[in-house]
Amino acid sequence: MHRRRRPALLLAAAIAAAPLLTACGSDAHPGAAAVVGDQRITVAQLESRVGEVRAAQRAAVPGTEQYQQVVARTGTLTRDTLHGMVLDRVLHRAASDAGVRVTRKEVQQTRAGLEQQAGGAKELENVWLQQYGVAPGRVEENLRLQIEAQKLAQSLGTDTSRPEFWKALSDASGKLHIDLNPRYGRWDVQKSGRVDAKVPWVKEVSAA
Repeated sequence: MHRRRRPALLLAAAIAAAPLLTACGSDAHPGAAAVVGDQRITVAQLESRVGEVRAAQRAAVPGTEQYQQVVARTGTLTRDTLHGMVLDRVLHRAASDAGVRVTRKEVQQTRAGLEQQAGGAKELENVWLQQYGVAPGRVEENLRLQIEAQKLAQSLGTDTSRPEFWKALSDASGKLHIDLNPRYGRWDVQKSGRVDAKVPWVKEVSAA
């Protein structure tokens, strides 16, 4: 995703179905999808987050055929979700370094305004799910991150599409020493984003 298209919802993942991945050899961090600073994102946590989106998406469509169409349109949910989970931590580190804080009241006020625009709480959750791949239970968490990104940009005298903002994220990425499990790619510090990494012992196998 091009960085200039991300500011509206910086951290949202696309609804997708990830290919199955098989690998031989040992990971540097067994059981971890990524290590961000002193925090591990486990494979189980990643799969749980993906499952939340899938379950919500399944409940939102009328039948199996429609759901399969949603699944068929995309193919990178797991990787996109991991990207978002890592970027969340990068953004929070950059915001903390800049002294940026987000209050509960700010999140509630933002949600109230968006619900009014969308026509209600359920409608807002449907928009976030269908357009941005955010499960209903994660809407406020996502809004907090969006507010954090906006306040960070303001503290830098810029906006979330400008190089100065992304430089702050790049600096935070470098401080966190992010290490992705190779099956999910690698983290590009300069771009503050996940990129695919070809390794000889990773194979992609299409889901039946």
